[in-house]
Amino acid sequence: MAENLLFYTELVSMPVLDIKGRRIGRVKDAALLPATHAARIDRVLVGGGYTWLTVRADQIRSITLGRGIQLCDEQLVPYHEDEYLLRIGRDLLDQQIIDVTGRKVVRVTDVTMRIHHDGERDILTVTEVDIGLRSIFRRLAQGLLPPLWIRRLQQRIPPNSIRWEFANVLEPDPLRRLRLNISYSKLEDMHPADLADIVEELSPAEREAIFETIDNEVAADALSEIEPKMQASILESLEPEKAADIVEEMAPDEAADALSELEDETSEEILEEMDSEPKSDVRELLEFEEDTAGGMMNTEYVALHENALVTDALAGLRGNEHLLETLNTLFLIDGEEHLTASIPLARLFLAEPDAKLQSLASDTLIQVNVDETQDRLTELFDKYNLMTLPVVDEDGRLAGVITADDVISVLRQK
Repeated sequence: MAENLLFYTELVSMPVLDIKGRRIGRVKDAALLPATHAARIDRVLVGGGYTWLTVRADQIRSITLGRGIQLCDEQLVPYHEDEYLLRIGRDLLDQQIIDVTGRKVVRVTDVTMRIHHDGERDILTVTEVDIGLRSIFRRLAQGLLPPLWIRRLQQRIPPNSIRWEFANVLEPDPLRRLRLNISYSKLEDMHPADLADIVEELSPAEREAIFETIDNEVAADALSEIEPKMQASILESLEPEKAADIVEEMAPDEAADALSELEDETSEEILEEMDSEPKSDVRELLEFEEDTAGGMMNTEYVALHENALVTDALAGLRGNEHLLETLNTLFLIDGEEHLTASIPLARLFLAEPDAKLQSLASDTLIQVNVDETQDRLTELFDKYNLMTLPVVDEDGRLAGVITADDVISVLRQK
């Protein structure tokens, strides 16, 4: 199988021969056309004097290590810049890519291609991106030793590569990124915390490229995992409309925290692009000091009337499915929205459907005012082993909730 493999470092400088075996020039680069085929080498660029010539894939008869590229059609045209092409030497070699399987950012040191014999022609396809010591050795030895010697010597070094379909190419230039049909779907399948770790390793332009391309909900989840100053940098780099689409998908408290890091003018531009309901929630939270209960609370919770039954609670949960991953407590309020009780969610599953929720309430209702300090909040979570803490306004009305992960985030920042 190794006979069918060709490394980019071997392809570069390989002689290109016309139909009579005469040398036209040497390979300077090779390019894919992702919009047509994600892996097939579509063009080979040949240096001949002061002009580079373009060899199309269908003009290649054979590719042989040690001999070169034999053409079946020598009607070549000068190479002209084409933004649709992804050139390996210029756009990929030594560039950063995302290894979605290893959940990290790596640097490309070589590219492995496979030679397919298709009737009368040889076709090159990219199979792997090489990132380890073996490919570094290949590059250092290229031109100093014959290719076959390099292949024998490299066998002592363990290979380290990523399959091409698992490598997400980063294109920080907006014009090229929009024209290259490179999918970010594998990034969207990653855990937000893993994606956040990757984003933090990238340059500002590459971060912008990702957040402009991936799904808004995925972008919001990842942005929530990134430290505040970088959140601000990312949002500032985006158009206000795109930034608003992402912020709308964030929990209100996380959205408010992110916007509070921005200049007032930038924050206002993003808020103006948001839909009315999330905008209202975020504006309300921005009114509170960051180090108070009001500044930490989330306005997404499930509250029911104090006379409600278990069946009412189950219906309420079905109407708030997006909260179920983090929801662990329900709240009861009276007709004027004053907080009257809290109910651990697990108790619902042991109760009869027609039971009153009031009968399932916790013995002690622990709550704080919107002006309570962060230090006092952490004390309460630690003392009572809380998972959720309700926050009320000066009139005792339920204003929001603080969860354990909010407190953990505060402690980590300290």
